[in-house]
Amino acid sequence: MTTATAGLLDKERIIAGPGFNRWLVPPAALAIHLCIGMAYGFSVFWLPLSKALGIKEAIKCGPDVGFLGQLFTTTCDWQISTLGWMYTLFFVLLGSSAAIWGGWLERVGPRKAGVVSAVCWCGGMLISALGVYTHQFWMMIIGSGVIGGIGLGLGYISPVSTLIKWFPDRRGMATGMAIMGFGGGAMIGSPLAADLMKYFATPTSVGVMQTFVVMALVYFVFMMAGAFGYRVPETGWKPAGWTPPPAQVSNAMITQKHVHVSKVWGIPQFWLIWMVLCMNVSAGIGVIGMSSPMLQEVFGGKLIGVQAKFSELDTQVKSADVAQVDSAKKQLAAIATVAAGFTALLSLFNIGGRFFWASLSDKLGRKVTYIVFFVLGGAMYFSVPGSAAAGSIVLFVSAFCIILSMYGGGFATVPAYLADIFGTQMVGAIHGRLLTAWATAGVLGPVVVNYMREYQLGLGLPREQVYNQTMYILVGMLAIGLICNLLVRPLDAKWFMTDEELAVEKKLAHEKAAASELTRGADGGADTISPSVVVMAWAAVGIPLAWGVYRTLLSVAKFFA
Repeated sequence: MTTATAGLLDKERIIAGPGFNRWLVPPAALAIHLCIGMAYGFSVFWLPLSKALGIKEAIKCGPDVGFLGQLFTTTCDWQISTLGWMYTLFFVLLGSSAAIWGGWLERVGPRKAGVVSAVCWCGGMLISALGVYTHQFWMMIIGSGVIGGIGLGLGYISPVSTLIKWFPDRRGMATGMAIMGFGGGAMIGSPLAADLMKYFATPTSVGVMQTFVVMALVYFVFMMAGAFGYRVPETGWKPAGWTPPPAQVSNAMITQKHVHVSKVWGIPQFWLIWMVLCMNVSAGIGVIGMSSPMLQEVFGGKLIGVQAKFSELDTQVKSADVAQVDSAKKQLAAIATVAAGFTALLSLFNIGGRFFWASLSDKLGRKVTYIVFFVLGGAMYFSVPGSAAAGSIVLFVSAFCIILSMYGGGFATVPAYLADIFGTQMVGAIHGRLLTAWATAGVLGPVVVNYMREYQLGLGLPREQVYNQTMYILVGMLAIGLICNLLVRPLDAKWFMTDEELAVEKKLAHEKAAASELTRGADGGADTISPSVVVMAWAAVGIPLAWGVYRTLLSVAKFFA
């Protein structure tokens, strides 16, 4: 293929020439991840959507209208539990689509994958907007749940392989920067969505439909800019002044060879790392959704300086004494506000942990980093019942902040772990297959926490004690993850591609020995980028992220107040 015939989205068109600044690639990845990361914040729409018809009060469906009935009904409002299925679909489709199309992504390059991701994610939001307008939940399921979920998967893994190849000297830091954006997406999207819904709300509309449209258009611009900002290095490129360590003295856990994605299902190390990610995520994701009610039920009135248990205040709300009811309602509202600040604080540690732990893994090594996750994380979970019984809010909150930092760190560190073990040639596709562990954890973690809570309540345990057994179960999950991580060993030579197989794969992936084969023109192929362009690229993603952090800090302030 020549310059004349290479399409705008083809991989050949994005090979960087000499002088290209690799620091332009992370903001391109962040532009996409900050948009698709709104998947974490979609719950901001559930309450307004549960009153989409009634506006002020939900028009409840009759007992004869089950889940299937709510897919098509136009006469009553959707239940929040029904809307929550979209959240489940996001992460099931993220994992499955990344696994199915990861190999395709490696061959066509990050630009085409990023464009498809933008079309799916933003197009799905527009279909959902139509679903809200016509009050057809099945359209929201297909729009954001299925089509948007596919966009999530492709967008999530689109920069992984590219960043690892641009930053062979700092693999963890590079992937940590991008995946940090996915954790930060809800920080920007949730307050933005809340502001837009408030702006568009009328006596006849909750404003969700218009919010979907505006956010889809804004996200499309950012995601397309990110997709077109992707560049891939020439084959064999390395940073100036950096020399790869000789194979005989390099870390035995970092291979210089490459595994084909089609072989990973049969490699024991893949399944060990699959379990490592699944257990780490299951434990973390299980408490994320319950963090707010957990804090409220464990500490109750102590959060606002009142010596009353949550269950006592809840009982007072049902009292016949009007004054007592009003007082209890105000206290419960104040407790909920403090808990919301706690949730916001956890989100800061989630996003910060992605960059911190992934960067630290470049020094410690990936295996040691996960050992820290499981040992320190297990200690934190084990300490929670004790700090709760002692009434120590500081110890309780500190434990969960550390836990959430390692939850995010697990996501950000695993792409570099895969590159170390399986090589860099097809790491994006292998990472896509590994994300089925996330899809599994997205079901396993919440089920364990939610059902254990209900089971403990059914036994008559006080609300402040119903989470104790759950914490010990999560410690057990981390112990399983620790054992799997300790069993990871370097691969046997039989799993790696031969030089001939690697040459074939590079040809299929349209790799070129030098950018000059397509991009070099009269200027000799220079791809020099002005420092001001790099600054503007980082500002384009940094300013929205800083705004999101600022809005989150406002919520966190309510907790410390």
